[in-house]
Amino acid sequence: MSLDHSLVGVESPPYERTWTSKDTMLYALGVGAGLSELEFATEKGQRVLPTFAVLAAQAPGRRLGDFDPALLVHAEQGFELHRELPAAGGVRTTSKVTGIYDKGSGALVTVEATAVDLSTGEPVIASRSSVFIRGEGGFGGDRGPREEWTPPDRAPDHKVTYSTRPEQALVYRLSGDYNPLHSDPEFAARAGFDRPILHGLCTYGVTGRALLHTVAGSDPARFRAMSGRFSSPVFPGEPLTVSIWADGTDVLFRTAKDDGTVVIDRGRATVA
Repeated sequence: MSLDHSLVGVESPPYERTWTSKDTMLYALGVGAGLSELEFATEKGQRVLPTFAVLAAQAPGRRLGDFDPALLVHAEQGFELHRELPAAGGVRTTSKVTGIYDKGSGALVTVEATAVDLSTGEPVIASRSSVFIRGEGGFGGDRGPREEWTPPDRAPDHKVTYSTRPEQALVYRLSGDYNPLHSDPEFAARAGFDRPILHGLCTYGVTGRALLHTVAGSDPARFRAMSGRFSSPVFPGEPLTVSIWADGTDVLFRTAKDDGTVVIDRGRATVA
């Protein structure tokens, strides 16, 4: 097999990352923040969108093996915040591959990361993610755990629709994800798409904005955790509707396109 299974359980070297207020403002614009969200998109009283935690805790990925990168897609993403993120700051991150699972048509690779404050060593972010690599399954391995997720037997408590712009991916990529799947039509065609698709983490960030403003009173200090599974691609310019079921501090959500196609499934969030 072309995947390196020896990586499972091996902790990475620590990686230090810093960010500026310009980085967090650019991220806010990249996930669609506009004139009604100036505290995230300008320096006046600046605060940080909670989903920036995913970028802050990222570290350079280790080579997983030999395969066509066009066959890799982001499958799941989750994070937990130990405290509100500052407009400018820094963390030290370690990560490890926690599993390589056989899904038949492909392999699911799961990763966990922990980010601590550069100066104090205190925990800031816990992150977990997975990628699906088409064509790398069938090796006879464990299929992996399956989390139960069932929405309440009632209509959503909230439904919020946010637009995305045709050039959304070109703005979002300036936050550091230059995967040509989101900008190069020829590369996108190799992956089976007729045009570049939106970054999964941009869709995730748009969804996070909807959750922040709808169930956390637009207060990042109340936003504690968020996770979800990417289930279908989004093209820049498509509107996204987030269905939200809130039960105290626990929130379930699902994000879909206008035609009803679910693009983020099994969503969970925690608010104070």
